[in-house]
Amino acid sequence: MLAGALVIGTFALRVQGRLWICACGYVSFWCGDINSPGNSQHLFDPYTFTHILHGFLFFGFVCLLWPRLDGYWKTAATLALETLWEVIENSTFIIERYRSQTISLGYTGDTIVNSFGDLIACAVGVIVARWLGVAKTVILAIAIELVLLATVRDNLLLNIIMLFYPSEAIRAWQSGQ
Repeated sequence: MLAGALVIGTFALRVQGRLWICACGYVSFWCGDINSPGNSQHLFDPYTFTHILHGFLFFGFVCLLWPRLDGYWKTAATLALETLWEVIENSTFIIERYRSQTISLGYTGDTIVNSFGDLIACAVGVIVARWLGVAKTVILAIAIELVLLATVRDNLLLNIIMLFYPSEAIRAWQSGQ
């Protein structure tokens, strides 16, 4: 099921013009600097943790929507939602929105390798959520959000706020001004 999501996502991302790997010509396992040109270009980066949260949230949504669905199909539906998000996130409209409204001024979209990492992170999120249950998953999600907030001044919640309701105060804080 992860393989299917990767194949479909790869095709859609290539149609959108996404590069396979970083324009720098190599693939790193981790790029920890969200302000570097390598952010969202290599396999994993700090935003990988937001995709683990996608796994928690999308899986929870699928479980609420289709409670009787077999676990395999719930996971497949979650990965389908994440694949759809990757395609939407890498559309010209969203890339331009990120560049104009968030701290991601130089954002050019994800490479296909980075999208692979994001899908893997979502799958990890599903596995962790199934293993921990609802209460512990919520606690872990809050912890991830707080750690990201403290370490990179960004997280899933701020990403959503800045994408839909941009705030100059948040942008200034995120850029350290």
